[in-house]
Formats: sequence, structure tokens, C-alpha cells
Amino acid sequence: MAITVNQIDEWLSSPTELPTLEFKEAKDSFSLEKLFQYCAAIHNEMGGTLVLGVSDKRPRKVVGTNAFRNPTKTTQQILDKLHFRVDIEEVNHPKGRVLVFDIPTRPIGTPCSLDGAFLMRSGESLVAMTPDHLRAIFNEGKPDWLEEHSKTNLDDEQVVDLLDTQTFFELLRIPYPTTRNGVIQRLVETKLIDHSDGRYDIRRVGALLLAKRLDRFPELARKAPRVITYAGTSKMQTNADFPGNKGYAVGFNGLVEFVSRLLPQNETMEGALRGSVKLVPDDAIRELLANALIHQDFMLTGTSVTVEIYANRVDISNPGQPIVAVERFIDGCRSRNERFASLMRRFGACEEKGSGIDRVVTMAEIYQLPAPYFRAALDSTIVTIFGVRKFGQMDRQDRVRACYQHCALKWVMTERMTNESLRERFKLSKAKTSIASQIISQTIESKLIRPETEGGSRKYARYVPFWA
Repeated sequence: MAITVNQIDEWLSSPTELPTLEFKEAKDSFSLEKLFQYCAAIHNEMGGTLVLGVSDKRPRKVVGTNAFRNPTKTTQQILDKLHFRVDIEEVNHPKGRVLVFDIPTRPIGTPCSLDGAFLMRSGESLVAMTPDHLRAIFNEGKPDWLEEHSKTNLDDEQVVDLLDTQTFFELLRIPYPTTRNGVIQRLVETKLIDHSDGRYDIRRVGALLLAKRLDRFPELARKAPRVITYAGTSKMQTNADFPGNKGYAVGFNGLVEFVSRLLPQNETMEGALRGSVKLVPDDAIRELLANALIHQDFMLTGTSVTVEIYANRVDISNPGQPIVAVERFIDGCRSRNERFASLMRRFGACEEKGSGIDRVVTMAEIYQLPAPYFRAALDSTIVTIFGVRKFGQMDRQDRVRACYQHCALKWVMTERMTNESLRERFKLSKAKTSIASQIISQTIESKLIRPETEGGSRKYARYVPFWA
């Protein structure tokens, strides 16, 4: 490994958190069992480096460690317990002894278990791997489900009958070919269909994106999005249940417009004039629908992307637990289905820059809506976006969630949250400074944000997310 003092200092000065690095203070000691757990978790995450003798929190500094005074013995203990070798190096930093563990990546398709548990990191904690993560590991090296064939042995006429090729070319903003062969050739080039011995096979990804009717592909029919409307604010009375049937790309704009038309209207007063606005902005619906379609777990059966419209909110859920922690939706970006996401971007349904959630949170602030609520449920990810609710009607949870999201949004914009910026987010006057301070304190207590620098004046304090 040959880790140097300069390398340690470079790690400490990095402006961003590196996912392959884990720092632990371990000034006096560190549990051997905890060491096994971190080695197993980092091994499962394709390897990385565990550093003992460095403070956990920013600004990071070397504090030195007395843990594991016999690295050779510790290396053997890890090998005996976990059955893979971890190289350990002692670095005599001027500010104290630093211990560096170089943890290798796991074999493809093989997660590491520790006493029957498959571990991973989540923020500052170690947790059991979700079924989604485990399934993804076990499926490594296997054919991509989306790239396998849904219908085979077709002629060109059958392909054009099943797929909406007209809309396909319109979305790509290129002229429709003058011959059917030109149409088929473009589908082959885009790898949505395959050509073999004069016949054609439609890939699942091609059917999901371009199907005129998903129910003509029996294994994909349940993947169609579903829109449900309710009377009031609970599931007690269903007004209507609308199952979709078009491919995601060719039907996306229609889906957004359909949901938009179903949104309740809220009355507003501008001076003496009475008007009405939709429950939530159309652009927010568009971003969240695109996210739900793209980031779903296609391997889960019997479920689909679902939009549930209530009198005061909209729930949008997709199959599969999130692969990015919900607290990191604003700054994190990782696609479960990379080629699918790329194709949806080419068709104009989304961007791959990871800015969709940022825009949804920004819209909530602009329209003075409660902060969106992101959560992981059993085999699903759910986003709730609320209708207008005055500040006085927001409870503590609403205000803390909004404060955290505002802080994270400021961070990704290379700005910082202050008491003043939070008052602007809630449209509070300067006289309400103490109320904003109370919300900030509650959010700090919830361990979602922290002061950028410790011990400074609270009057001019700047705040950053807990992970910054």
C-alpha cells in the first residue's frame, strides 16, 4: 500500500466525502467485532479504505489511535473470520499513529456475510443489506432483464404493428424514414430490437418504451403505470382507478397531462379577485413521474408505478427500495437502470444530471408548499408532494423536513443556509427570527444539519447538511 503522511493529509483536505473512505477516531481502542463488521460492509461495497486515528466529523484531523497494536495478528484474525485478506499499514503521522486498512472488493455476484448477516453502510451506521441490494449482487454477471427478448421471431410488419414507431421518431426529432426497412434499421441500431436470420426479436426495453399497448406483451402488462384518485384525504373512498397501457416513452407526455387534469384545484385570492390553482405544479409531477418510471426495480413482479391523488397531496410510488438513501436524494445521483435512463433522456422525458429532485424541492419553496416527503417502504419508494399549507398549519415534522431540504439545496448550489435564508423559504418576517432559530435548533437535534463552524456567533451562523 505504501501510504504516506502526505496521502493522509490529502484525504483529510478533500472537499467532498469519498465513498471509498471511512474514518473512525478510535483514539483509545476499537472493537474487533466492529472491525469485522466494517470490513465486511466495505468489502460488499466493492472495496475501500478504513482509517483509524482520524476524527469522524469535519473538519477532520489526526488524533492518533492505540487500537490494534499488532497489525499482523489483526490481519490473520480478519482472514480467519471473513476469509479474505485485508492489508494493514501503520502511518506515523506527526500528530499521531494512523492505522489504514486496505479492504479488497468482493467477487462478482458474491456478497460477504458475517455471522449470517449481509452488511452495508448507511450514513454513520452499519445496516443489513436490503433485498434489492442483495438481488442486484446475485444478478451481477447475468443477462440484463431489460435487454432480454419479450417477443421473438417477428417480421417487420409485426414489429411496426406492436411498437409506436411514429412517436419514436418524433421524440428523437428526426424525419420518419421513407421505407419500413429504414424504420427497422433505426430500431436495431438503438438496440431496441434484434435481427436474426431475417426475423426480429423485440427486447423488453424496446417494448416498455415504445409499445402501442403493453397488454400485448403479457409479461409487461403489470408494468404499466396506474393512477388512482380518492375522495378526501384517505383511501376510504376511491373515485377512480385508471390503469395505463402505453409504453413509457411514447405515453409519457400523455401520462403527465392526464395526472395534471385530475389534480384538485385550490382557491386563491389576489386582492378582490378569486382564482384557482392546481394542488401541485405540473413540473413537479413531471419530474417525479420520470424518476419513478426510471428508478423502479423491474425485477419485482405484481406491482407498478402508482400515482395516488388525494384532496391535499399526491403520492407517487415505484417498485424497489431506493439505491440512494432518501436523505441524499437532493445531492445524490445513481441510476438503477442506466441504459433505460439514457434512452428516456434521449426521448426528452428526463435528465441524467440528477437534478430532478433538486427542481422539485425548489418548486416547493417557490410555491410555498410543505417540503416533499421521501421515504422507503416495503419493496417500494414513495414520494409525497403536498398542496399549499400555510406556515401556521405546518407541524414540527414539516418544518424540520423543510429546513433540512433547504439546507441541502443550498449546499448543492454552493451556498449556505442561514437564519435569513430559512425565513425567506418560509416567507417569515425579520421579526420571526427566533422562530427560524427554533426550527434550526430542532433540525440540529434531529441530526440532519450542523453549523458549518463550531463555536461561532449564532447570529451569523451558516449551516450545512449532516453529511457535508
